[in-house]
Amino acid sequence: MKDHSQSVANTGKFIDPRVTAKGEPRARVALERLETLWFNTGTLCNIACVNCYIDSSPTNDALAYLTTAEVVTYLDELDSMDMRPREIGFTGGEPFMNPDMPEMLRAALARGYEVLLLTNAMRPMQRPSVQSALSTLNTEFPDQLTLRISLDHFTAGHHDEMRGAGAFAITLAGMDWLRDNGIAMTVAARSLWHETEAETRAGFAALYTERGYEIDANHPAKTVIFPEMDMSVEVPEITTACWGILGKNPSDIMCAAQRMVVKHKGRSPSVVACTLLPYEEAFDLGPTLEGAMGAVSLNHPHCAKFCVLGGASCSA
Repeated sequence: MKDHSQSVANTGKFIDPRVTAKGEPRARVALERLETLWFNTGTLCNIACVNCYIDSSPTNDALAYLTTAEVVTYLDELDSMDMRPREIGFTGGEPFMNPDMPEMLRAALARGYEVLLLTNAMRPMQRPSVQSALSTLNTEFPDQLTLRISLDHFTAGHHDEMRGAGAFAITLAGMDWLRDNGIAMTVAARSLWHETEAETRAGFAALYTERGYEIDANHPAKTVIFPEMDMSVEVPEITTACWGILGKNPSDIMCAAQRMVVKHKGRSPSVVACTLLPYEEAFDLGPTLEGAMGAVSLNHPHCAKFCVLGGASCSA
């Protein structure tokens, strides 16, 4: 697994959660609403992608499989809280590696939540038992389930650069099955190839038209283009003054509206502040949702590059 410590480029920064390296007050973000509760189903994946932010692979089980019972415990806790999320999200790793995935989906859907599942749509999703479960759930809970497909680029060459030879074709086969079975899809892409956003969206629009995918290439939540998280790039620390300088609102930052449940190998599940930082102890907020409702210090390069400056969000 990669070293998640601070890079040389940011040496001296992101140390004190209260102040920056220059002694200025560090920005903090309060949880204003719980729009999405994420469950990381485990870091095991059928492939190992270049620059995977969570280092998922066929051998990395640093985050262990969540069980249906553990998911239900948090759904029960939500029932007792004032903040009910609009959406339950499942991510990995590859969620369909987890044998409990269909039942975890059912547990969330049965409580009336919209459910978003992030997948590469490859072999784990294409198993007959999984496809049967997805078809059944989509019929029983219409308009509640969406699968977001990791499709790094609209061409095979660039996508396979990240995910291995032949990955593009296998993912498209999975997307074809979802299309033919009326299961809603969105796409997550990467901004790695020095194209303008307009060029990237035009490329995806052409692919969607060619394949008959009902996905809006120009909607930022339907075709999500994530900035790359390069720890070797120096980024500024975010101070309380930055909101006004940058014209940003802390309400729009991911940790103002989202939390994620993870299970580190050998430990019980806990709640973390950010989907991008599952390994950082400073962002682990404890075992309960009630205890994870406090403000978060933006004390990591990803906070600056990905969320504040990149404006990204893992949800819709």
